[in-house]
Amino acid sequence: MTDTEPAATRVLHPPVGYRLAASVRALTFSPYDPCARVVAGAFWWATRTPDGPATLALRPVGGELLAEGYGPGAEHVLARADAIAGLRDDLAGFTELAGAHPLVARLAREHRGLRMPATGQVFPHLLRAVFEQKVTVKEAYRAYAATVRHFREPAPGPLQPLLLPPAAAAVAATPYWVFHPFGVEQRRADTLRRAAALADRLERSADAADATRRLTAIPGIGPWTAAEVVRVAYGDADAVSVGDYHVPNTVAWALAGEPRGDDARMLALLEPFRGHRGRVCLLLGAAGIRAPKYGPRAPIRSFARF
Repeated sequence: MTDTEPAATRVLHPPVGYRLAASVRALTFSPYDPCARVVAGAFWWATRTPDGPATLALRPVGGELLAEGYGPGAEHVLARADAIAGLRDDLAGFTELAGAHPLVARLAREHRGLRMPATGQVFPHLLRAVFEQKVTVKEAYRAYAATVRHFREPAPGPLQPLLLPPAAAAVAATPYWVFHPFGVEQRRADTLRRAAALADRLERSADAADATRRLTAIPGIGPWTAAEVVRVAYGDADAVSVGDYHVPNTVAWALAGEPRGDDARMLALLEPFRGHRGRVCLLLGAAGIRAPKYGPRAPIRSFARF
């Protein structure tokens, strides 16, 4: 078998109306993400597993989803392919909760094919989240992409170039000044290196709550970063990015018609949806809802706290 042929495959059965690209969007930083992208309708995702490097490809075929695994870790990613595609996302009770607000109820209907992925991995998402702390999206992506290319390791499979995310041990062993040319100051570099040194412990977290406790115990990682990680690593539908520059305003505008809101107001408005508060924020984003702009435009997802 050549590297261009999958080591194993699996057929998944998504619900009617399932939207692959929308569901896996959280796993890509941009259309040019060196580790994950959508090409010709198929989603390609490179990762590291206990069995070695792997690439997962998800292809819509008729009403089904064909999962293909490449590399030594192929069986590992195939075992989680349904979760990575968002097909383990539990929407139980959300329809009833969504009915508490007409806009949320409408968005739940219109975006019923949107699912939340759960990769089961912490460090690759933490790498991205730390780079997103207190900077613009453009600056964060530049740091992320430059770091991935610095540790450049091709992913298995036919889609090239596709790179593996950096190994945690390699990041932990890298001096902080190596990240400086990528636009990463010492504070974020040291945060990332501390987290990388604890990556094995983080990956052993029992669930999203346990991961949040372990993450926020690391200096430089606060509730915003932890929420960004567990929402994707564990598919935590209740994870809210407290401390975000934009999300409180979006929630206040969408749910109460108020152009500005703080974290406390956002959480109060989201309380009726507890258990799915992060899902409500996801739906607002998917619908393109934004609070009115006052003053200079700030890039989306910028200037978050940690």
